[in-house]
Amino acid sequence: MTAGAGGAVRFDLPEADDFTRPYWDAAAEGRLLLRRCRAEGCGAAHHYPREFCPYCWSEDVGWERATGRATLYTWSVVHRNDLPPFGGRVPYIAAVVDLAEGPRMMTEITDCAESELRIGMPLVVHFRAVGAASAASAASTASAGAVRGEAGGGVRGGTAGGVPGGGGAVVAVPVFRPA
Repeated sequence: MTAGAGGAVRFDLPEADDFTRPYWDAAAEGRLLLRRCRAEGCGAAHHYPREFCPYCWSEDVGWERATGRATLYTWSVVHRNDLPPFGGRVPYIAAVVDLAEGPRMMTEITDCAESELRIGMPLVVHFRAVGAASAASAASTASAGAVRGEAGGGVRGGTAGGVPGGGGAVVAVPVFRPA
């Protein structure tokens, strides 16, 4: 929960810290990062970012760029959400996807009617800008390269690196659409 412009409470803006800043900076540039264990005999990728491996508990983990490809594991259409600003977005599709690198990730599916969703369908990441009036136009600009599986094309505007911390910050949030 973060205060947005004008002090209004928002529940869609992340609280970035020194550890997660590389993740949010990469998202602002149109790149999805994962953490991968570097311990001998493990090598597991995980998401959400943690400072340790959730499989072997090693602290020898590092950032790794994800391909941005995933398959749909499950979804639910949200018709009511009282937390700002989600109420203005209903209905939307909350989902869990299997990233190509292995981890599962909670996300949102965009640009696809519910009737077209299928378990196992291929998806690709793109980034939605949230937190400022210009967010919608920035998100469509940022996602153009991601849809083609290209790097870059990040979300522009807001604070440095797209990380919250001041009024009018733009944060890039990874969401998925059909590949």
